[in-house]
Amino acid sequence: MKADNRFIKTYTQGRVTVMEIWVDRETGVNYIYHAAGYSGGLTVLLDKDGKPVITPQMDLPY
Repeated sequence: MKADNRFIKTYTQGRVTVMEIWVDRETGVNYIYHAAGYSGGLTVLLDKDGKPVITPQMDLPY
């Protein structure tokens, strides 16, 4: 199976209660992942105007 490197983890915090930020390398859209115990969730990270946070592709490590 081919390794797919479309998403990259750019931030992580915590060990038991985890919060991470993932960036889609194709679109630059940022996602926030939060896990606590046996539950977790993933959603688009929004700015103060309610628009998705987008990282320019030139700023993404390859």
